[in-house]
Amino acid sequence: MAEPVPAPNPTDLLTRLPKVDLHCHLLGTVRAATFGELARRERLDLPESPEAIYAGINSRPPDPELYRSTRIPMPQGRSPDEPETSYSLFQASEWVRAVVRTPEDLSRIAYEACADAFLGSGTRHLEFSFDMIPGHLAPIGYAGVVEAMADGIRRAEGEFAMTARMLAAIDRSGSAQEALEWIRTVVEHPHEYVVGIGLDNLENSGPPERFAEAYALAGAAGLGRTAHTSEHVPAATNAVTCLDVLGCDRLDHGYFILEDDEVVARMRAEQVPFTVASTTSRRSWRPWRRASIAAMIEAGINVFPASDDPAMFPTTLLNEYLIQHEQIGTSLEHLGRMALAGIDACWLPEPAKSELRARSEAEIADLLAGRPA
Repeated sequence: MAEPVPAPNPTDLLTRLPKVDLHCHLLGTVRAATFGELARRERLDLPESPEAIYAGINSRPPDPELYRSTRIPMPQGRSPDEPETSYSLFQASEWVRAVVRTPEDLSRIAYEACADAFLGSGTRHLEFSFDMIPGHLAPIGYAGVVEAMADGIRRAEGEFAMTARMLAAIDRSGSAQEALEWIRTVVEHPHEYVVGIGLDNLENSGPPERFAEAYALAGAAGLGRTAHTSEHVPAATNAVTCLDVLGCDRLDHGYFILEDDEVVARMRAEQVPFTVASTTSRRSWRPWRRASIAAMIEAGINVFPASDDPAMFPTTLLNEYLIQHEQIGTSLEHLGRMALAGIDACWLPEPAKSELRARSEAEIADLLAGRPA
């Protein structure tokens, strides 16, 4: 009689699971050690070491009165793990942004983002976003900035069994005209490694329809479209707008779609892809985030994990998968389906996407069956 196949060890299986990360901000990947080295070079006066700053990131939530009656109760007080000295994610990001100065810096942080994703999480494809070019990088120009980051990606692709692409992100705290000019720059300087656009920063800044013209321009150029939505505003409306007005192919976050049963039904029927992150810089919101993701899964929504700002939270894509299994209760089989759903939603060109899908499907089947690598 054949020996029974032992059940796979969850941590080992999830470590080896082929994953994609479609929601990751480049500035949020910068290693503390790299930040420190660049800060010393630029003589940036920091209140503490980069390691201490990262450990103290804890963004304060918006006005709690906005969230008094959400379907999934929102914590109103501080969480027990909040540090005595806190730094907002935006403040930390601005400090990092200020010390990234040269093409070599850009290439380095793009390479390190890829290396950390592959070596730390087994990420096979990464899509990271970058914002409008700050003034101190203007002499390099958009084309120079993108090519520098692409150089880092190419080096990583040459060393690791992975691919990566870039998304140009609109800062929603800016104006519609600024967004349009930014996306016009992106469209007028096409690059094979820039495959889409996104919309980030606090959703409370204003409704997404302000950026319809910029999104239409990106769509006409063949770029993929995503947006942070239903993350800070406790309503499902913005997610619908992102689909119907902005023409998004996938959505980031989306937890507040749970406020509207009709929207939930639509998202389930259309299997709209949502990138979700269990870890956030708003530490008091983490239990609510995880409960919301569990409810989205229970409702049949197409969600899959992402790392968001992995160095700064800190987290990793692997850690997000472990949280899904250990704290949210998602089965290993479902996590395998999530990994494949992420591939289906990525913006790799064909046939690379189909090849990644077929290879990953075979690997996942072997992992779940307990077959050796």
